[in-house]
Amino acid sequence: MNILLIVAVVVVVVLAGVAAYFLYQVRQLEKSRAQAQQLVEQAAQEQKARCVKSIRFLAQGLLEDRLSITEGAMRISVLLDSLEQAEHYRAEYTSFHALAEATAHIPILEDWKKLPIKQKLVFDDQRKKLEADHREFVVDASHRILAVAELS
Repeated sequence: MNILLIVAVVVVVVLAGVAAYFLYQVRQLEKSRAQAQQLVEQAAQEQKARCVKSIRFLAQGLLEDRLSITEGAMRISVLLDSLEQAEHYRAEYTSFHALAEATAHIPILEDWKKLPIKQKLVFDDQRKKLEADHREFVVDASHRILAVAELS
């Protein structure tokens, strides 16, 4: 009887040790997961800060005529869409998206270079007309971006 009692106590102690080991492992895993989550959140905040800085830089450049209204609107609309609450920004800064969508059919980069001069002139006239139609709204949205303390 004493042997059975000793064996039972040893089994219980061993099982308690195994349970304690697994509990330690689970806590370490939770700690690692929390640290990883914190790193992901920090990286997301840094990415948002870079996007906001780029949006502000582009808005300032747009207002100072360092880039065309079309180019600024296209770049800003893409950056706004990459932020959290993209739908909020799409509603708040509709003018960037509207001009970007209106000029989306115009080829860019290598496709632009491949176009014949006559076609480039046609697209350029279209772009200028669209820029004139959207200028006031895009400029207003650029001013609003620079006026807010933080895009939220």
